[in-house]
Amino acid sequence: MMTTIPQHFANREAAAELLAHRLASYAGKHPLVLAIPRGALPMGRIIANTLHGDLDVVLVRKIGAPGNPEYAIGAVDEDGRIWTDPMASRLGIDAQYIRDEAARQLEVIKARRTQYTPIHPAIDPQGRIVIVVDDGVATGATLGAALRLLRQQRPARLIAAFAVAPPDTIAQLRPLADDLVYLAAPEPFYAVGEFFTDFREVKDEEVLEILRATSPRQEPEQP
Repeated sequence: MMTTIPQHFANREAAAELLAHRLASYAGKHPLVLAIPRGALPMGRIIANTLHGDLDVVLVRKIGAPGNPEYAIGAVDEDGRIWTDPMASRLGIDAQYIRDEAARQLEVIKARRTQYTPIHPAIDPQGRIVIVVDDGVATGATLGAALRLLRQQRPARLIAAFAVAPPDTIAQLRPLADDLVYLAAPEPFYAVGEFFTDFREVKDEEVLEILRATSPRQEPEQP
């Protein structure tokens, strides 16, 4: 039996070019592209530029498992809401640990908003076509929290765009968005980084540079 080889990407920028092509129907509709810091910012810039939209961030942070912070058992959004994966209870993770870790991650969110706002004030997603960009999705906790947060802000349409995720995570995310746009859904799936040749860490300095260079476009006047 032949094994299907998962799709790999040279880097985030190459994946973003492919996603922008898949999202071409939104070009000229002034979409708001919201990237999840930090890794998705280089991708968000390419997608926003290609679609002639605005770029901003959506601030959510994953809650990592005890002893394995890269494995998301939940997430916290900018409003302080905590979303937990059912896996957390199956693993017997203490509720106090989740609250403490959420509080710690919320401090990171607040610090980033304080850092970003002077150079790039937040853009209101209400009534906009919103495209939430992530480089890849493992458990879906972080992206799911972002989509739930944004749905409450009443966008006209909510789209999630990412390079790669396992099929079961895609199924969990599907009810949270009006559309999912992705490039690969491989199995087995161990970590997002295994599907990129170059998956370097995106530094704070690069995020700030991207935000400084990005100013909201004026909403086109209606005829």
